[in-house]
Amino acid sequence: MPRKPKIAIVGAGSLANSLAPALRHSGYTITEVISREAPRSRQSARNLATKVGAQAVTAPTATLEATLLWLCVPDRQIRAVAASLAGRAHGNVRFAFHSSGALTSRELARLRKDEIAIASVHPLMTFVPGARPSLAGVPFALEGDSPATRLAKAIVRDLEGKSFVLPAKRKAAYHAWATMTSPLLLAFLVTLEDAARAAGLTRDDSRRKSLPIIRQTLANYSRLGPGHSFSGPIIRGDAETVARHLAVLRRHPEARAVYLALARSAMRTLPVNNRKELGKLLQG
Repeated sequence: MPRKPKIAIVGAGSLANSLAPALRHSGYTITEVISREAPRSRQSARNLATKVGAQAVTAPTATLEATLLWLCVPDRQIRAVAASLAGRAHGNVRFAFHSSGALTSRELARLRKDEIAIASVHPLMTFVPGARPSLAGVPFALEGDSPATRLAKAIVRDLEGKSFVLPAKRKAAYHAWATMTSPLLLAFLVTLEDAARAAGLTRDDSRRKSLPIIRQTLANYSRLGPGHSFSGPIIRGDAETVARHLAVLRRHPEARAVYLALARSAMRTLPVNNRKELGKLLQG
């Protein structure tokens, strides 16, 4: 097998638009960007293919002249897409990846019948339209056949990422954690906007004014760890202040519920004073 196998990308969404250029920059040849027949999908594939020097094709017209198929499609489509490419991929293609965080490599099992080694290769990063994050330093969770995971490790290394092997039975738990690191963190930030309304701030004010303390908190967490980064009324055991918070948030029940859940979590996991009084207060 060549040191850097040729790769066909299936899909042209946000993940593919970050992954394919990064692979090209790392010296990999992208042969095809394979899309659905829908006009919008085909246009997205053409745009991406132009960026990476590939051909934009649909599944029926793909030549599959690549060593690796990398599926960057929604979870619900992986199995059907793999089945649509099965049989035709036999010969050139020796490996197939998908990048679902929740699903195992078994979604590609139909391709294994063609003697193709399969793996799930999930970058722990958020991919949204309008942003193209660097993959340098990004952890990639690998699971699947040994030959495929060995190849994935080499590719991730070339992308300057960091790979680790994840047992198939841990994937759902891993993805729950991953979902909390970004999508649900974003939901928390939106809840902050709701809480800011109680202080008379607009949502734009909330975003702008909260970013400096959020950035510093993350910097402290990274450098000092959670215990030494914890501040505010709960670590001080200031039950009176916490009571005022809960009272004013009654008009914002969703923000109050999040406050209570996080305060209870802090009581279990972080250094807290005056636990008895705070515990009573946080029951309701």
